[in-house]
Amino acid sequence: MYDTVLQLINERNFKAIREIFIDMNEADVAALLQRFYDDHEAETHELLVLFRLLSKDVAADVFSYMDSDMQMMLINSFTDKELQDVIDDLYVDDTVDMIEEMPANVVVRVLKSADSETRKQINEILRYPKDSAGSIMTTEYVYLKKDYTAKDALDWIRHVGMVKETVYTLYVTENRRLIGVLSVLDLITADEDDRIEDIMDTNIISVDTHEDKEMVAAKLSKYDFVAMPVVDKENRLVGIVTYDDAIDVIQEENTEDIMKYAAVAPSDESYFKTSVFAHAKNRIVWLLVLMLSATITGAIVNKYQEAFAAVPVLVSFLSMLSGTGGNCGSQTSTLIIRGMALGEIRMRDFFKVMFKEFRVACVCGIILSVVNAGRIILVYHNDASVDCYKLAFTVSAAIMLTVVLSKLIAAMLPMAAKKLKLDPAIMAAPLITTIVDTCSTLMFFALATVVFDI
Repeated sequence: MYDTVLQLINERNFKAIREIFIDMNEADVAALLQRFYDDHEAETHELLVLFRLLSKDVAADVFSYMDSDMQMMLINSFTDKELQDVIDDLYVDDTVDMIEEMPANVVVRVLKSADSETRKQINEILRYPKDSAGSIMTTEYVYLKKDYTAKDALDWIRHVGMVKETVYTLYVTENRRLIGVLSVLDLITADEDDRIEDIMDTNIISVDTHEDKEMVAAKLSKYDFVAMPVVDKENRLVGIVTYDDAIDVIQEENTEDIMKYAAVAPSDESYFKTSVFAHAKNRIVWLLVLMLSATITGAIVNKYQEAFAAVPVLVSFLSMLSGTGGNCGSQTSTLIIRGMALGEIRMRDFFKVMFKEFRVACVCGIILSVVNAGRIILVYHNDASVDCYKLAFTVSAAIMLTVVLSKLIAAMLPMAAKKLKLDPAIMAAPLITTIVDTCSTLMFFALATVVFDI
């Protein structure tokens, strides 16, 4: 599609491009324009021409799917009338998401182009904390009065529904307080004369304006809602959080957790938009911490130089031992952190988790130890320079202890972080690996000095 549109641009066949856009989804059109922008195949004026080929209603939806850089480029190229048309057709929460990433001069122009009611709604959302439900909600919802009939309600939806973000879930208010919810299906299947208060559901699940947005997304997922009502401390309905915003929150949080788990400081920018120095800055702190902490392992190795001299073959098992411990720790920490994120594992489950991981570690450790002992005896049974049975026992016992220790540490640290109100993901696999590496090395040489009487 990209090559086709590029060719049509060169041929100045804008009618054909408009016909292509008509058959495309808004998200796909935005992705196509984004590729023109990213590849620098088109000049600014050509991108503007492509955007102007979209119908007014479609243009706002396409605009909402673009990244902030391209949005800013178009805003700077728009006439005041074009900007006003786009802002008028954008949902308020999409407008808020956009201006949060814009420089001040662009924000001023956007707010200037919005009508007074939209500006009021935007400013209301912007005053909430960044990670709160209020910051991601939209104020464009359909509310009903309890004394409406089903027919009155359907007439009201036809009147206001086109400018609301969703009409599938309806909210019943009295003096702005949320007293009930119902769906369009409830209205359609009800008799025309049925009153709203008789068919609405008064068992309301809502969130507070200052509740963490990650918890809001989790509740939307738990209850399979299309939208979640947001109320203030006096139970007054101030907005709703829709499922598309919840998906964005989940994606954002997952990305942040993955970066932390890899011992990288989170970044709001994409990989290619982040500079080399910014990438280095995000990574260097953890690298320094891990490097300096690894010197403890080096000190342990230096302390047991005599063991190396007496049984040189011991050194060949160090990497296997540390690798096994690191892998076991990574497996456990991944499962624990994910379980905590999904709400499957809570702090009250601490001892239950530790006991379960201890049993898992025993099973894994026994299998690894037996296999390793057999391998050592098979390889070294003809080697007169080393007692293969003592070596097999030492290495296998060290593996057993390492597996148990690594799994217990990897289960404990994320839960401890949660208890201290820290993100469990900061207990990243590299950190756990470093801790386990130090402990396993110490245990290995301590065992070796006893078994070989060094």
